[in-house]
Amino acid sequence: MRYGLSFLLCILLLPLVAQHDSLLNAYLASIRDNPAELTAFFQQMPKGGDLHHHYSGSIYAESYLQAAIDSNFWVNMVTLEVSTTPAPKTSDWERFSTLEKQGLLDLYREKILRSWSVKDYPFQADLPPDQHFFATFGRFSEAKSDFGPGSLSSFAAGLLELKHRAVLENVQYIETMFTGVRCPEAVLPNRYNGILENLQQQKKSDALQDTLAILYNKIDVSSNACAAAYAGLLESLHDSLQIDDDHFTLRYQTFAVRTVPPVQVFTRLVACFMAAEASPLIVGVNIVAPENDPVSMRDYWLHMEMFRFLHHLFPNVKYAMHAGELTLGMVPPEELSWHISEAVFRAGARRIGHGVDLAYETNPYALLDSMRQRGVAIEINLSSNEFILGVKDGRHPISLYRRFDVPMVISTDDAGVLRSNLTEQYVLLATRYPEFSYTEIRELVFNSVHYSFVEDNALKASLLARLEAQFGAFEERVLR
Repeated sequence: MRYGLSFLLCILLLPLVAQHDSLLNAYLASIRDNPAELTAFFQQMPKGGDLHHHYSGSIYAESYLQAAIDSNFWVNMVTLEVSTTPAPKTSDWERFSTLEKQGLLDLYREKILRSWSVKDYPFQADLPPDQHFFATFGRFSEAKSDFGPGSLSSFAAGLLELKHRAVLENVQYIETMFTGVRCPEAVLPNRYNGILENLQQQKKSDALQDTLAILYNKIDVSSNACAAAYAGLLESLHDSLQIDDDHFTLRYQTFAVRTVPPVQVFTRLVACFMAAEASPLIVGVNIVAPENDPVSMRDYWLHMEMFRFLHHLFPNVKYAMHAGELTLGMVPPEELSWHISEAVFRAGARRIGHGVDLAYETNPYALLDSMRQRGVAIEINLSSNEFILGVKDGRHPISLYRRFDVPMVISTDDAGVLRSNLTEQYVLLATRYPEFSYTEIRELVFNSVHYSFVEDNALKASLLARLEAQFGAFEERVLR
């Protein structure tokens, strides 16, 4: 039997590779109890991609606030709301310029930063953690809209901020949940909401799929043109900012909010799938908003059916799913037993975001086996799960996912609101879960490219090759 030279070289090099990995594993073990050493280590380490990433929640509140100050917004000194116009007949509102003249700007800056993020929580907090977290998005929404002129162009400053921060942190790729597709919604009779909800209550899947087909055919064809226009505007913005280069690549997911009536969710999802099909930059679709919201809980099965329906129409469009971002005490215990399974088996999600209530699933081991076999990756968000759900350490199912070899990626969720970054997620991983060796952590980083939704094979190969080279340089520095 003949062996090629490259094969023989690989055999000869195996002991050296094993020794190399052993040294790196030993080094990580030696610093595992030192947060400063870990931070320095992971700050330098190439981190590949951040796949569970919300654009609006990843911009730090300082940027939104500075935009509001520069535009001289009004601020309510009691509620800390900001607005381009004050509420009528009230003396609680003042311009930022007035606060500055009165020497009060720094005081209100700190108050607003705490209101718009988890900074210093629970200092001045009037809500429990999960409600405070989700409330921040509404609080900075007006300032976000003023973060630069125009419509999609208003996102320019934020996109450049994300790129700059990623490059400094050795993050090579971000797949951000950017915006929903802003299309005029088709005017459909309200009775369809009742029909959909009735079919959901009876769990009549076939009849529901037929009804969704009727609704789809009633949606104005302008939705397709609108989605294509949105994709074109996004491509123009992305290219004009020169976001992609030899150091960094950005791709987008679009999404629908799941706390509105069913017909609205469906029409918005249709526009999302159309936009994703129209542009290579829009690599996926998602569904967002608190999973424990009463509407989200009531319509969860229905939303899974919508994704199932749209997958048949748009088989090339990939989608991830917020599923299992729940814990005991947040909802009745029986509601913890089925969300991840439905996202995997009914909706056909390619990745699961959070998946924290895994252990409460009706048959978690079968679910884990299926996720491994199907290659459904789990997006692990440690800081987010700790703050919003109070789940960390051994209560987090990350060790279960690891034991069943479910592909995992480490991600940030909303780094701006959570006052965190991807480096900190790896520090938490190494500190709390010592079973993860350096070799395994490096595999998680490569997973963030392998399980990205990038369709361009040449681009994915380039990202992997770049990551391989960066790891080589990083490991040489560590072992020097």
